[in-house]
Amino acid sequence: MKFSKMMKFAVATMAGLSLAGSVYAQAKANPKWPTNLTLGTASVGGTYFVYGQVWASLVNEKIGTNISTQQTQGPNQNIILTDSKQTDFGMVTMGVALQAWKGEGEWTKGQKFNNIRAIFPMYDTPFHFVTLEKSNIKSVKELAGKKAGVGPRAGTCGTYFPLMFKAIGLDVTVRNGQASDMAANLQDGLIDAFPFCAGLPIAAFSELENTTKVRYLTFSDDELKKIKAAMPELSDSVIPKSTYKQMTADQKTVGLFNFAIAHKDVSDDLVYAVVKAVLENNPQLVKGHAAGKETVLQNWNKNGFLPFHPGAVRYFKEKGITIPKNLLPPEYKG
Repeated sequence: MKFSKMMKFAVATMAGLSLAGSVYAQAKANPKWPTNLTLGTASVGGTYFVYGQVWASLVNEKIGTNISTQQTQGPNQNIILTDSKQTDFGMVTMGVALQAWKGEGEWTKGQKFNNIRAIFPMYDTPFHFVTLEKSNIKSVKELAGKKAGVGPRAGTCGTYFPLMFKAIGLDVTVRNGQASDMAANLQDGLIDAFPFCAGLPIAAFSELENTTKVRYLTFSDDELKKIKAAMPELSDSVIPKSTYKQMTADQKTVGLFNFAIAHKDVSDDLVYAVVKAVLENNPQLVKGHAAGKETVLQNWNKNGFLPFHPGAVRYFKEKGITIPKNLLPPEYKG
């Protein structure tokens, strides 16, 4: 299988990180903290899958926790799992988190997920497309009547791309599945394009261009205008041509910022230690995944609606940041 090496590496990496976390936990862990903690990530081939392992390992090393990663379908499922205490931590795009907070997204079925708290900013998630060069598909509008694999149904891409296609009046047959499966399906001719969204670079895209000739697509200015009008939570984003070997020019698109979240009942001192470990060890994070370069303190304000966890508020306050009242949780004591 064309993606077997990548999957084997990811599994081996996860096993190594879990072992490292256990060793450090025995040496350094605060005895008041849970022995084991869980972080919801996403599917193989996407950025969450790798980035989540990186930050969990970093935190385990720095503060002695034993955070293990759990593969999920992405932000939607991470919210459900974290809100219900099935995981302690998760990772979300803020568009999906807004749907969850208000109970307005179709996937929420009207339920409001108000037990989640933001803990630290991660990175921007731009939306972009890849297809095989031999397909002759050179624009998004040429996907009309075609099949597009957009990743897991419960992920940000699976949620937003159908809405985007609707906003620009494009009739596309959507297929769902893990990012690595979508890439394999594209190579095998089972889909015509692979639209996805994740921190850059997307592992599955990079792996694709290592084995075949591809073409990267993006929305036209008119399409971007219509999409932003329909979904105002989206913001302008750019994919630098240096992101991928076969990308020939910078591409304008839209994106959503990502945040790490925790259940509101995770202890304040534990969340404080997690946030401090991640934000004060950025070079180590970037070595694990390039998207980590945006995981910096000044991006705290990319969150405009989701209350921060009291432990995160404490850290930000120490750094001279005053969190607006609308972002302070009900449980915050000041």
